Amino acid sequence: MTIKIEKITQQLKKYFEASGFKKAVIGLSGGVDSSLTAKLSVMALGKENVTGILMPNEGFSSDHSVSDALAWATELGIEHHTVPIKHLVQHYEHLPWKSSPEAHMNLQARVRMTILYHYANSHRALVVGTGNKSELRLGYFTKHGDGAADISPIGNLYKMEVWEMAKTLDLPKAIIQKAPSAELKNNHTDEGELGMSYQEIDAILNKFDEGLKAKNKKEIEIWNRVKANAHKLETAPILK
Repeated sequence: MTIKIEKITQQLKKYFEASGFKKAVIGLSGGVDSSLTAKLSVMALGKENVTGILMPNEGFSSDHSVSDALAWATELGIEHHTVPIKHLVQHYEHLPWKSSPEAHMNLQARVRMTILYHYANSHRALVVGTGNKSELRLGYFTKHGDGAADISPIGNLYKMEVWEMAKTLDLPKAIIQKAPSAELKNNHTDEGELGMSYQEIDAILNKFDEGLKAKNKKEIEIWNRVKANAHKLETAPILK
């Protein structure tokens, strides 16, 4: 795991140098993915070059998520800002059509990414993504929302590897042990929505990586999800 950490931080540093940027901005949720990403970014770029933005949505974001994110940003010594998004999301209630539950969930992720890019454009920074490989393979992210970024340091780490790396780097237990959730609706957890644990999911995805085909019900379910959401990882087709 130490070798992977060194590889990621070196590549991240080289990417910023090659792009001509020094500053990074990250959305901090209090979860393990964003917390690990912030830690790796500080290791690669220096704490003076990393900014974290907390974007809670009242009624959905838990108090412990906010407090964990604030405590971690303080421990890392990075600049951080809290930008509540409820009032921004509420503006969309005045559109001439009714929002579906899915649209409302995705809206929160897209509003947050708009804020991150607004900061990035205002401070000549790059947006560092927080998505892991499990989410990317499953398409378990919002297109042009949390799936948008200039670089994704943990995008090649399955969720189980994220937890392992977080332990190696001594991230707070409160962050590592909490149930993963995008907190886009009440009582929402990733594993609850996906219908199985990340341990099961990663084991299945690793089988696919080895060229094995889906056999049982759970494997078929995951394979169908991977195929159905593959478009999320592709650029929009240009018609000729």
